[in-house]
Amino acid sequence: MRTIAYFLIWFITNSIVAQVLITSEDILIMNDSIKLPGTLSYDATLKSQPLAIFVHGSGNVDRNGNQITVNIKGNYIKQLADSLNQLGIAFYRFDKRTATKENLKYLKDDMRFDYFVDDVKLAINTFKDDQRFSSITLIGHSQGSLVAMLASDEGVDKYISIAGIAEDMDTFIINSYKQVSEAMSNLAREQIEELKTTGKIENIDPSLAHLFSKPNQPFFLSWMKYIPSEEIKKLEIPILILNGTKDLQVFEDQAEKLHKANPKSKLVLINNMNHVLKHIDKDEDNVKSYFSPDYPLSEELIKIIDFFIKQ
Repeated sequence: MRTIAYFLIWFITNSIVAQVLITSEDILIMNDSIKLPGTLSYDATLKSQPLAIFVHGSGNVDRNGNQITVNIKGNYIKQLADSLNQLGIAFYRFDKRTATKENLKYLKDDMRFDYFVDDVKLAINTFKDDQRFSSITLIGHSQGSLVAMLASDEGVDKYISIAGIAEDMDTFIINSYKQVSEAMSNLAREQIEELKTTGKIENIDPSLAHLFSKPNQPFFLSWMKYIPSEEIKKLEIPILILNGTKDLQVFEDQAEKLHKANPKSKLVLINNMNHVLKHIDKDEDNVKSYFSPDYPLSEELIKIIDFFIKQ
């Protein structure tokens, strides 16, 4: 079900152009030895404004939404920050712990899903008593949907999931490989069952080595213990669930399952938005938009988030 009508009142264009003065601050948050450098941006003309904290998806994602190792440079997180800043919403975005070179020596032998949650909680604690901000909204994208969900306790006023999955990660992986072949799906199931039963995969199939390399196994094991559709039931704050109809990585049914798990949430499926939040008219531009900052964000996404945070 596509709940678009709820937001239509916010789409009326205001003829008065407000004066804004966007200010940015570089902020370094430390989680023990882990460095989490980030950027806080806000309209300095406002005495008080809501704050959005962005929680990134999987991969070595920096504060702008880029990944140097795989040449992804869509700049979508920075574009979202700039857009919301112009509407009077402050924005904090930081480099994921896996994106900062100085952190790699600490992550090589010790990587757990819960560490991402700890990082976000430190960001929340940094701003929750800051008088410049009237509220805090977590925006969790893809993998970050679950991370933000788990971090949404004291100090968080609202929660937004963008392209978040509803299933536990092992089920999601197995079902995703079904789109490739039944044999690959069964192979993934076997390897995952071994991991969950023994705590490790002794003989990793080469076709799955990119997922289940030995350093990755403890991380996946810690991730698989969570079922997002169960965790979202625990949230008592306002919830907005978003997914794009052009998303090649997370399909719309995942958003619908999250909404069904917590019916008090608001669900919007955004037409022509892809996984990196870009508006896509031509299918051939979908993957291209991951590698170029020239594709615009979905305007509908910006309006919906603005309305939800300010209501």
